[in-house]
Amino acid sequence: MNFRHAVSRPADADELADAVLNHLTFTIGKTTDTATLSDWRLALTHAIRDMVVAPWFDSVRKVYKEDRKRVYYLSMEFLIGRLLEDAVDNLGLGELARHAMEKHGIDWREVLDDEPDAALGNGGLGRLAACFLDSMSTVGLPAHGYGIRYDHGLFRQGFHEGWQVEEAEEWLRQVHPWEFQRREVQHRIGFGGSVRQTEGDAAEWEPDEVVIAAAYDTPVPGWGGRWTNTLRLWSAKPERLFELDRFNRGDFVGAAAPAILAQTISRVLYPDDTTPQGKELRLKQEYFFTAASIRDLLRRFVSDHKDLRELPNKVAIQLNDTHPAIAVAELVRLLIDRHGMEFDEAFEITRGTLHYTNHTLMPEALERWSWELMSRVLPRHLQIIEKINRRHEQEFPDRPENTRIIDHGEIRMGNLAFIGSCKVNGVSALHTDLMKRTVFKELHELHPDRIVNVTNGVTPRRWINTCNGRLRDLLNETVGEGWITDLDKLERLRGHATQRSFQDALWDAKRINKAALSNWLLEHTGVGVDPDAMFDVQIKRIHEYKRQLLNILEAAALYNEIRDNPGKDWTPRVKLFGGKAAPGYQQAKLIIKLINDIGKKINEDPAIGDKLKIVFPQNYNVSMAERLIPAADLSEQISTAGMEASGTGNMKLSMNGALTVGTLDGANVEIREAVGPENIFIFGKTADEVNAMREKGYDSRPAIEADARLARVITQIERGVFSPDDPGRFRALGDTLRHHDWFMVTADFSSYWTVQRRIDDAWKDRTDWLRKSTVNIAGMGRFSSDRSIKNYADYVWDAEYGF
Repeated sequence: MNFRHAVSRPADADELADAVLNHLTFTIGKTTDTATLSDWRLALTHAIRDMVVAPWFDSVRKVYKEDRKRVYYLSMEFLIGRLLEDAVDNLGLGELARHAMEKHGIDWREVLDDEPDAALGNGGLGRLAACFLDSMSTVGLPAHGYGIRYDHGLFRQGFHEGWQVEEAEEWLRQVHPWEFQRREVQHRIGFGGSVRQTEGDAAEWEPDEVVIAAAYDTPVPGWGGRWTNTLRLWSAKPERLFELDRFNRGDFVGAAAPAILAQTISRVLYPDDTTPQGKELRLKQEYFFTAASIRDLLRRFVSDHKDLRELPNKVAIQLNDTHPAIAVAELVRLLIDRHGMEFDEAFEITRGTLHYTNHTLMPEALERWSWELMSRVLPRHLQIIEKINRRHEQEFPDRPENTRIIDHGEIRMGNLAFIGSCKVNGVSALHTDLMKRTVFKELHELHPDRIVNVTNGVTPRRWINTCNGRLRDLLNETVGEGWITDLDKLERLRGHATQRSFQDALWDAKRINKAALSNWLLEHTGVGVDPDAMFDVQIKRIHEYKRQLLNILEAAALYNEIRDNPGKDWTPRVKLFGGKAAPGYQQAKLIIKLINDIGKKINEDPAIGDKLKIVFPQNYNVSMAERLIPAADLSEQISTAGMEASGTGNMKLSMNGALTVGTLDGANVEIREAVGPENIFIFGKTADEVNAMREKGYDSRPAIEADARLARVITQIERGVFSPDDPGRFRALGDTLRHHDWFMVTADFSSYWTVQRRIDDAWKDRTDWLRKSTVNIAGMGRFSSDRSIKNYADYVWDAEYGF
């Protein structure tokens, strides 16, 4: 290393224990007699962090020295979870750290569990970004992640009588020891105001509202600590913390108003946008972090390069969904207004530098902003967007209407991102194909070389090595440790799929995980479950297209069948749900209440016993996923075909030996290719069949009439069988299923019921189930995020990686 005082790897547990004690004393300011569990965790974190900093600086110096191309990954979410265990494992210090804490009489697991999850995301989008950060460091790709340092994240989910309630997440109530505040890095971010044209294409924008974007850096070490990248998060601060004159006039609240308004921007993730104020706040959030990030990376570029025309050769900016799509207009604006370029040249440089990942095929999910809102909040950007729109129209005078960026008084951010990017990628083979045929069909025809596929992936470091130690040890014993950075090496497991000793070891590892989860569920939900039952898991944000409703309808139908046929040899099941509904998404919140109401009735019915349990632990997050995924037997991936872009939970669950029940949607298609159709349970309509039914006008009544089980459950829901305190509570859900079933729940119910009974039978053949489970683990090589990042580097960013 290049640093005289760099902290090297400790020689033994005693040396690490001494480092922890040193930080407890001199950093935390506590004695061993007065230290709390959190104090010990912070002391250990600082000791581990010391070993990360010098390699982090070495990585930065190496990039500058070699003038390597950098990747900047802009995302509204980075669902990084807890960082201590991740860092310890990446540095290969797991056993050493455990023994060091034991020397102080501190339980290692309790220390890890004391760390709060970083509330920086919600679902797959944020977890994907976190996996990509890990992989970029692991493969040695110079990169920065850019996002928002949310004070309260999305929300902390609770249940009150089965209803979701939202409370502020308080993850920053404790100090966050992994971050470094960069007080010298601040950017003034403006909103509103007026625009005055100057020379040529340039203009002078004078905002009437300004906040400060303050930088906080977190090091992200890769496996083995060979390379460390940076996650830079922006926090909104006021230009003036306090207005003394207003305070002295007695306006105590008004004196702090500017600070309160500024800090609102980085307060929560995805504020409710069902009000005009909420919409404006969302637009400000997106511009705030995007503008700060673009200015920051330009500052870094011009400090080492003189010619901005070289930007596409040295910088790749990845837009993770449409949230940072305003980057197109912001980069053009900066090149014109601050660096004196003409519009055409500025746009070409911008388009050569930006790349856009699409995550949805639902047109309504591609963000749109009203012309009025954009003109009021970002007037200069609206001018540039109008110019980009005119330029594209001049380039393609016969272009279809739906390729416009501005249409019927709205700014279409998906089209802006597409037109302003060099490459546009889908996140699974099916999704990319459907992008070309549906949501971006006309733009694809105009730009046939722009769309590429990069299938999502997940990091095996977090999702096997760290969260499933028993499986990790079994894999290491069976195929060696190389799989951790080369997941294709799991293919060697296929030769052990029918080996009795391996199957027994795999079963034992899963059984121990299930027993641990059973104890946790009893403690946190009060529901006792049998660890020998099949653990059937659906963990994802609550949305109609993800079809938690289909899952709970089948559970209710199964409940009816068990009651009607109590002597039948039923396969015991524990159905586990996890996920949050957006605060303004009333239908999703009603589905949560239905799951909890049906679960209450089933769990309290003595005639059912352990044959069927429904458990929905509150406040699903990364740490909960790390408990659920290693214990899962069955992975529910049951979205309406053609609506799930990829999914990553499907990969994590398969990687941990769960079998998948799913539609031919997203990455399920590629999982089936990887593991073989006999080792996955596929049901339901295909994407093409769904589209054809919708075009024709789907009438759900024949499907309901044809399936007595479905008809019975819908009637029970409508009549209040599961909500006797409020019989009409779920009538709206019944009406949706009968008359407005856009998500094809009724169309797929019979097929779903049938495949679930096949799964019941398969579970009874333990030997074959374990064979299938082994084949699923073995086939996960292509779903490593290391492979995804290498694909991005080769086919999107044109960036070198390695050491």
